[in-house]
Amino acid sequence: MKPGTKLKSAVCDTEVMVIRASDGAVTCGGAPMAPERGDAAADVDPAFAEGTQMGKRYVDEAGTVELLCVKAGKGSLAIDGVALKTKDAKSLPSSD
Repeated sequence: MKPGTKLKSAVCDTEVMVIRASDGAVTCGGAPMAPERGDAAADVDPAFAEGTQMGKRYVDEAGTVELLCVKAGKGSLAIDGVALKTKDAKSLPSSD
């Protein structure tokens, strides 16, 4: 996995672009993501069914992985079974 790679979910419509990468298996809805969508249609794992939102960035706790959601879906993102969270926007300084 390298920056600029586009990954597609095998169980829902989610598509992401890799912004920052590390070693680890990216999953969506409990199924591995790949550059091409597979033919096998599986169900979203209920443990990973929070969904994704287009335009949001998803990161791991350490900040070593960052994914940009380019197409929303029903499955939620994880790296090696650990759920990713949305990246919070930085607050701008006030312009007194």
